[in-house]
This record gives sequence, structure tokens and C-alpha cells, in this order.
Amino acid sequence: MTPFDGTSSFLFSNSAQRSSNSSTKALKLYGSPHSSSTQQVQIVLHEKNIPYEFINLDIMSDPEIQDLIRQPSSAPVIANDGFTLCESRAICRYLATKYADQGTKLIPDAYNMKLGALFEQAVFTEVFAFEPYASKAVYEKVTKRSKGLAPDEAIFAGSVAALSSNLEGYENILSRQNYLAGDDLTLADLYHIPYGTKLTDAGSDIMTRKGPNITRWWTEISSRPSWVAVRNGEPVQT
Repeated sequence: MTPFDGTSSFLFSNSAQRSSNSSTKALKLYGSPHSSSTQQVQIVLHEKNIPYEFINLDIMSDPEIQDLIRQPSSAPVIANDGFTLCESRAICRYLATKYADQGTKLIPDAYNMKLGALFEQAVFTEVFAFEPYASKAVYEKVTKRSKGLAPDEAIFAGSVAALSSNLEGYENILSRQNYLAGDDLTLADLYHIPYGTKLTDAGSDIMTRKGPNITRWWTEISSRPSWVAVRNGEPVQT
């Protein structure tokens, strides 16, 4: 999770852990429906065809939130068969691994070291070359607007300019392969979808003007049924 998204941070208390252990096997996702981090997890849940119950942290009362707090960490949080986990990318990796044979394959096989290394490279590219700049731009033009605050145009322009420079590397990579980690879709591609979409909401066309290969890639991943379902608030179809 990034601090620019405005998402609160929570970890389960012992009482919440006990409640989770005694519940049914339905996965529970605690998060904010407008959080990019939460949306990353929801995309993966849809790609893997995993039914889940969504608990909106934005409308929980303070006592309810306090009961979930154990120590500072990052929402979203999942509860799955008595196991709780926070941090969106950790959750996505867990889901893609546990449900490897279900839905869309999103990580390379462990025995394929070269594809695994390329996958890790692509994941870190998103973490360091995309999200820090996209999240700052989105915060200025989307998050601030939702709070009735004026954006800092200089910060927005600077963030988009830095991201534009980084996307030149994306264009080069995508000129040689279909996706960031090779010719197969992975988590590394999906991680871009929420903030990439919000950049458009912020008034930037950067995801479709940096070159034909980025445009092809972005058009494909941003129109996936999983993302359409998340944006429309639709349940997982099993």
C-alpha cells in the first residue's frame, strides 16, 4: 500500500483472529472500495474465481475499527481459513500461489528460474518506477478533489513527467513481448490497473500516448473482465 492513496492501516487483534478461525471458509477482505491497494486484491480474487466477503473499513464505527487494530500496518487485510494477512502485494502473491490451479495463472512455476526472475524484475519495476509517481499524481487530482482540496499543479505535473520518462522503458520491454514479465499475463501487469485508471480520471492520457506497445498492453489489461467487475461492484462469478 502507498500512503498517497488515503487508505487506513490495520491489523487484526487476537479477538478478530479468534472470530476468523471460527467462521466459515469464505474469504473475507477488509479494505476501502476506493483504495487502489484493495482494488489490486479484488482484481486477483476475480482472476482466480475466489468468492469473498467484502468488509468496508470506510463505514465501520470507531469501536469496530479499534477492535481490529493490533499494530500499525497496511490495509487491505484478508482472513482465509483462520489465516490473516495484510499488504496488497503479499495478499496477491498468497492468493496466486494457494489457488495456482484455479482461474488465471498469475505467477510462473517455481521450477522455472528464468521466468521467475523476470517476474520479480517486473514486480519491482511497478513498485519503484510506476506506483510512486502515479500515486502522487492521483493524490493531487483525484484524492484531493474528493476531499474538497485544491491540487498542487506543480506536483502533479512533475509526477506525470517522471512517470513519462520511466514509461519509455516500458515501451522498450513491451516491444519485445506481450507483457512485462514475458508473453504471459502476471501479477506484475495487474498491479498497474487501479492507478493507471485513476491517472485517466486525473486527466492524464499518459497510459495511451507513450507508444503503440504501451497502448496495446494498457488497453488489454485495463479492459479485463476482472477489472470491469471490480469497478462495477460485481461478485465473483463461479
